[in-house]
Amino acid sequence: MDRRHFLSAFAAAGLLGGCTTIRPALVAGQVGGACLPRVMVSPERVIRTIAGLRPYRPSGFVVRAEPLGGTLVVHNYGHGGGGITLSWGTASLATEIGLPAREGAVVVLGAGIAGLTTARLAQERGRQVTIYAAALPPDTTSNIAGGQIVPASVFEREHVDAAWLAQFEAACAFTWHRWQLLTGSDTGVRWLATYDEGTRPPSSPTMARFMAGREVLSAADSPFGRPVSRYQTMYVEVGRFLRYLTAEFLASGGRIVVRRFATPQDVAALPERLVFNCTGLGSHHLFDDAHLGPKRGQLAVLLPQAEIDYAYMLGGYMFPRADGILLGGTWEQGQWDAVTTPEGIARIMATHTRVNSQACMA
Repeated sequence: MDRRHFLSAFAAAGLLGGCTTIRPALVAGQVGGACLPRVMVSPERVIRTIAGLRPYRPSGFVVRAEPLGGTLVVHNYGHGGGGITLSWGTASLATEIGLPAREGAVVVLGAGIAGLTTARLAQERGRQVTIYAAALPPDTTSNIAGGQIVPASVFEREHVDAAWLAQFEAACAFTWHRWQLLTGSDTGVRWLATYDEGTRPPSSPTMARFMAGREVLSAADSPFGRPVSRYQTMYVEVGRFLRYLTAEFLASGGRIVVRRFATPQDVAALPERLVFNCTGLGSHHLFDDAHLGPKRGQLAVLLPQAEIDYAYMLGGYMFPRADGILLGGTWEQGQWDAVTTPEGIARIMATHTRVNSQACMA
């Protein structure tokens, strides 16, 4: 299953089957049958295989307030495959709800991308923040994410209403602007050309903003021998960015405590009266959200190739990073074990072998 299957009506991606005859390559980098540097897909180049559990809700992420005794809990979880992308946006929604309602120091539950971005926005508004987390980077789900700034697999259109869609659009607008301010070698955020099998126009400005400079290439002009869209979007080297964000949080007076909470009553017993719940999949048990469940994603990571300066989403996705080339494309619903399987990795390798063997590559 490809990464855009659950993009909802906003994506309007058209999936194309089969391949056309590949036109002979011209000069590498030149539009009109240009070749791209080839990703060297082989078992000998796999440096690690990893699996992560996306916290998915068909009705989308949760950002809402819930009184818990004298404490106000503001939930911010359930981002599916869009956690990195939407992190700043839903953090903004959550802090806009919580900070005006309570004064004083605040608590954030969770040290993944949602927790750290929420904590940083609270600090920027002058609050003292303590993060409580059962796991810290590099052992969070966020560390395993691919890091493309496009909100993929966030919700199913038939399960959301107009009020939620308004939240989604507001989160997208805020996060798109915020990520642009963070590009740089210190953060691991950069722009990258991306090739996508979806060739129909996005159905809304919400999705279109994540595909800057989008154009459709014909089969003759495509390096992949079939029509594709090409656009620019941002990618995050997630491990580097989480280290950067954690350092910023601590330098701004933040405190991190390793602790696991078993019940909501344990949370209510904290002295702070405002708590942001950013526990991701942990909210299934901690706050009894039966609609929240895992979608396992498996990755095969290849040795880095400095010459790979593009990404693609062609049945599976390939994102180049300094720590390796990520090959993915699995969405296994209801799988609670964050482990790779031989058949899952074999399927990923076969998909990307096929993409690179059929395409016009240098």
